Amino acid sequence: MKIKSIEKLGFFKLTLAILVVGLFTACSSDTENQQSDASDESMDTEMETAEVAPNTLTPEEEEQGFMLLFDGETSEGWRGYQTEEFPGAWEIADGALHIQGSGRGEAGAEDGGDILYDEVFSNFHLKFEWKVSEGGNSGVFYLGQETDEFDYIWMTAPEFQILDNERHPDAMLGENGNRQSASLYDIYPAEPQNANPAGEWNTSEIIVYDGTVVHRQNGEAVVEYHLWTPKWEEDVADSKFPELNENWVDVAEEGYIGLQDHGDDVWFRSIKLRRMD
Repeated sequence: MKIKSIEKLGFFKLTLAILVVGLFTACSSDTENQQSDASDESMDTEMETAEVAPNTLTPEEEEQGFMLLFDGETSEGWRGYQTEEFPGAWEIADGALHIQGSGRGEAGAEDGGDILYDEVFSNFHLKFEWKVSEGGNSGVFYLGQETDEFDYIWMTAPEFQILDNERHPDAMLGENGNRQSASLYDIYPAEPQNANPAGEWNTSEIIVYDGTVVHRQNGEAVVEYHLWTPKWEEDVADSKFPELNENWVDVAEEGYIGLQDHGDDVWFRSIKLRRMD
């Protein structure tokens, strides 16, 4: 009986040892898998970070046919409104197009003024990043015209508003927030209003296709409207534009993309576009 008890005890110990080894092996395997998953996630994050480096195209954007309008190093392709020169108040700083604020509004900069990309577009998808100084004001224009009749491109073009919503008084003017960031200036408010604070980068997009226009800000569609429709004519009539240009409602089917000098420090980068004609 004693011998059998010892044998049973030995068998029990052997079984227990096998279970412990199996459990340790399983835990070790789980740990290795978790470490492997974490490593994969880390690699994915690094790849995503590399793909969205400023002033570069992702593989997907290259496949879609995007092109860079700004290389982060030169002003190639850009010039002043109504001039072939690139204004001296604009500079390339830290990979961004920077307008050095005059503090005197849109007409105050010495050797400043609005700039435009020297090519016209009709149907397109535009992406860009921007940040604004405290109290800053600027805008991105599209389908703009260059004519001696008007001193500023905004008198001919829709404007994607750029603003420090917290400090600039324009944020409180207009109606229902239609002068805040990403709004179609003085006509359609950006909803939801999701701009980052002054000094932080924002991602934005403008899509124009056969009269349908979409503004996107920080990953969300915030404005959608339709050019040349009765609703469009009605809404423009209720804005300030007919007082400045009675033909403003007749936005052109193709035109320039412009960046505004409104007297404040503003930075633009990662400006990229694909034609959708």
